[in-house]
Amino acid sequence: MAVTVKLKIDRIIKGEVIMKIDVKSFSEPCDCGREHKIHVKEILIEAGAIDKIPELLSGIFAGKPEEISIICDDNTYPAAGKLVEEKMKGCKVVLLSSKGLHADNHCVKLAEEQLDGGVKLIFAVGAGTIHDISRYLANKRGISFVSVPTAASVDGFVSTVAAMTWNGFKKTFPAVSPILVVADTNIFSKAPYRLTASGISDLLGKYTALIDWKIAHLVTDEYICDRVCELEVKAVEEVCSCLPDLRGNVSEKRHLKAYEQLMYALLLSGIAMQMVGNSRPASGAEHHISHLWEMEVINPPLDAYHGEKVSIGLMIVAETYHMVKEAIRTGQYELEPYNGLDYMRLKGYFGRKGLYESMREENTPDPLEQIDVMEFGNLLPQIAGILDELPSVDRINQLLSLGGCVKYVHEIGLDEHIIPKTICLSPFVRNRLTFMRLIKLIKLL
Repeated sequence: MAVTVKLKIDRIIKGEVIMKIDVKSFSEPCDCGREHKIHVKEILIEAGAIDKIPELLSGIFAGKPEEISIICDDNTYPAAGKLVEEKMKGCKVVLLSSKGLHADNHCVKLAEEQLDGGVKLIFAVGAGTIHDISRYLANKRGISFVSVPTAASVDGFVSTVAAMTWNGFKKTFPAVSPILVVADTNIFSKAPYRLTASGISDLLGKYTALIDWKIAHLVTDEYICDRVCELEVKAVEEVCSCLPDLRGNVSEKRHLKAYEQLMYALLLSGIAMQMVGNSRPASGAEHHISHLWEMEVINPPLDAYHGEKVSIGLMIVAETYHMVKEAIRTGQYELEPYNGLDYMRLKGYFGRKGLYESMREENTPDPLEQIDVMEFGNLLPQIAGILDELPSVDRINQLLSLGGCVKYVHEIGLDEHIIPKTICLSPFVRNRLTFMRLIKLIKLL
């Protein structure tokens, strides 16, 4: 079974189902009025895809093998980096230690110190962290990179931004998309299942991310693209339909097909981000919770993947949003005037880690300052209608369980008492309007 991501989103029966994506089709004229730029040239998902690297690269890179560097770690090198090195004889390998490896300024420096000055193409061989480091360095040097995912763990493989922890503060940096994605099913299907569950969690987080985007559009007329939203919905539907076969007692063929379908969904979500040039379609309040915990201002260091924190964030956000929706429908609320950021409280938390000034800079201008509270109140019935699109907490719980994903704070070593602080502080890690941030204008009775 092979999934060739090349021509168009479709399912063609020729003995078996083949899913295809026409990369160029996403840059066609759109009803939203904006031009969608797609930077990735070719995507291949199939067993043995790494064997086709020389052929795929020949049409898009004219450099020499010695001008290529592979960035990987001591886990992803034996899994796939060595195979890539064999296919591109003469290339150089930047090998990072997997211990303490994070997408941060420290690990970027370690990788950069090993990069040759004449490098013209980077191969990112790994999962989310390796990709963020690689795309950041490729952007800094003005060169291209190739994505070789070793796990179906995140939706950022073709993203044009890099989510980094920079001097302790979680930030999103402009970066570059890969020109080529080579996803070898024989490799990413054998990754530890915990990584796969992380990818499932990242995709299911689109449920609340899309709700946030739609509500922000309603309240402030922020740009939104229905076509991009539909693409994210398709990505979520794809992963939901393959969940039983990722872990179930099924044939090898169905098992591999499910993994290819999951990778296909992750790449669709990444293309959605490319189309708008940022992470808005894929990252909302659920991701802000993950980012807050990664900054460690209210919690100790966590042994948890990004997607694991996102899935717990999804549960917290879904419970909160449904609770507020019911309060809106039953009239059990009051509108609260907005008095600006509580700088003293924020300084008490972010200041402990020396992040207060970064937090203030991130929240300037404050997106809530543009909101007319009375006009916002008039929109609450429509907001409740948008919140109806969010699956119930039970349904989200069921999907996460089916995918073998974490759901509760105690699973990553946190106490439930951290949840109110998380709800209060997480909106401030990004200057992005979410319903979690708008809730500060609502007092529940």
